Amino acid sequence: MAARKVIETHKLSRVFKNGEIQVRALTDVDMVIHEGDFVAIMGASGSGKSTLLHIIGCLDKPTSGEYMLDNVRVNDLGKNELADIRNQKIGFIFQSYNLLARTTALENVELPLIYNRSGQFSNSKELARKALDQVGLSDRVNHKTNELSGGQQQRVAIARALVNDPTLILADEPTGNLDSRSSVDIADLFVQLNDLGKTIVMITHEPEIAQFAKRIIYLRDGSILSDRIIENRSTRESALKELEKPVGPDHKTT
Repeated sequence: MAARKVIETHKLSRVFKNGEIQVRALTDVDMVIHEGDFVAIMGASGSGKSTLLHIIGCLDKPTSGEYMLDNVRVNDLGKNELADIRNQKIGFIFQSYNLLARTTALENVELPLIYNRSGQFSNSKELARKALDQVGLSDRVNHKTNELSGGQQQRVAIARALVNDPTLILADEPTGNLDSRSSVDIADLFVQLNDLGKTIVMITHEPEIAQFAKRIIYLRDGSILSDRIIENRSTRESALKELEKPVGPDHKTT
């Protein structure tokens, strides 16, 4: 049986107006992402990556075309319905972590459950602990954000995105503020979550991080240039081995 469609777009376009000037950010984007997929979206600055992610994440609406999220036609939804979908179906991960300062890892991860209006999360602390354990931070539950490294802060952000068991995880340059080794650890964590069945869409400008995904979609000038399956995916071991290779003018490759 074919996996269900989590994301489906038809002729998705977004035009921004600045007075008399129209800027076309997306043009006729047709895309399908199934449950259990792990897709990296790449493209030069101005290619439409962020605009596409904002529409997929229900933070913006297309000018024309259709967007279906988990069989719900997003175009028809009002402000409150969009807020509910973001809270219940989507886990967001950002480059800058977006954690609350001077609060603990546990309190940060609890937040989406506190704001969830469905009333289904009465055991928010227990679920937050479980999410932190899932990202390898069970020993940092009561640490405040300023007591954590960048990699650990991003893991807290990932736990927060996971805590309400969303249909979709959206990651916007999740390794953009991290050193190379921490970036590999975070990319490997995404692979582990994907192996557990999580559907992940990740924007990245780093080809070596994109290689951890199952598919790469390249955007150029607001349109899909290519959409391909990754044959030789990176692993944590292969990526760390690449990092250990010497670089510089004295290093010769054969």
